[in-house]
Amino acid sequence: MMTEFYIFPKKIKGPFNLSLTIGSGQTSQPPWKKNSLQFQEIIVIDGAPCLVKIGNKDDEQDGAVKIIAESPDDIPQKAIKNKIREIFSLNDDLNKLYDFLREDPRLSSTIDICSGLRIFKAHNPFECVISSISSANCSILRWTRSIQNVKENWGDSYNFSSGYFHTFPTPEILSNVPEHDLEEMQRYEDELPADFVFKNNLQACGVGYRAKYIINTARMVQTDITMKKLSKMKYEKAFETILELPGVGPKVADCILLYGFGMKQAFPVDVWIKRIIEYLYFSKDELKPREVREFGMENYGDWAGYVQLYLFHYARTSGLLKSLRGK
Repeated sequence: MMTEFYIFPKKIKGPFNLSLTIGSGQTSQPPWKKNSLQFQEIIVIDGAPCLVKIGNKDDEQDGAVKIIAESPDDIPQKAIKNKIREIFSLNDDLNKLYDFLREDPRLSSTIDICSGLRIFKAHNPFECVISSISSANCSILRWTRSIQNVKENWGDSYNFSSGYFHTFPTPEILSNVPEHDLEEMQRYEDELPADFVFKNNLQACGVGYRAKYIINTARMVQTDITMKKLSKMKYEKAFETILELPGVGPKVADCILLYGFGMKQAFPVDVWIKRIIEYLYFSKDELKPREVREFGMENYGDWAGYVQLYLFHYARTSGLLKSLRGK
């Protein structure tokens, strides 16, 4: 099956910057692969693998978003379109967000730099859980490479017209992979050649000390804390529940709820967001991360996740982040 369709600007509430959204470092998933003017990735829709190619060249069809979808199964076009709208948060009204940002002079300057930036929601919440755990104290480049390595090692592989793509492995598979070189070696019964390269273990993928967290989390989400259960919880209950996962603190928990489940009242706080909020609102005070999180949620409400995303991108792009280093 192959289908092609457009989503026109009049069907999107506010601007949409595709490349900025995909490349903004959100921990829902690694950036989609870029091919010429399109981004492409395999997603699963109702159990069926589907390669999605998406682009929004300004001079094409009046700036419409063009989607080409390919699958060995017959997937209704409406189901694909709905999934795309969900992943790229095309139902979020950014015009209302910008009205909200303009009410605060500290936030209004983020609009021009971040125009069209949307929440890049996970098409696989479990992938977001593992991506968010892997991102802790780690650069965007490193954790995205690690997750891509995990997919290539243990995900299902599909050959499409533009090459091979891999889904993210299931919790059942990931919970049984070797943690490190020694465990991988112990699983071999035969004597290994001297030049054998250990690469089929989690640490070899680049996740470091987080390998143990990932394996134990994969075990827990099969029974105790399933993705289905989390999706039905209110934010407060989901936040407390997800903190039970190994390697998950408040910041990672909020990333999972924001990017994995679309709970936009979440306000992830790392050292950079802490410094940005202190600089903008508390010039002489140093706050605890918990206080920054509470401030963000109380002041930004249902826009908290977007404000966090916009503040970080603005600070990184404008030079503010550089000026805050060492504070």
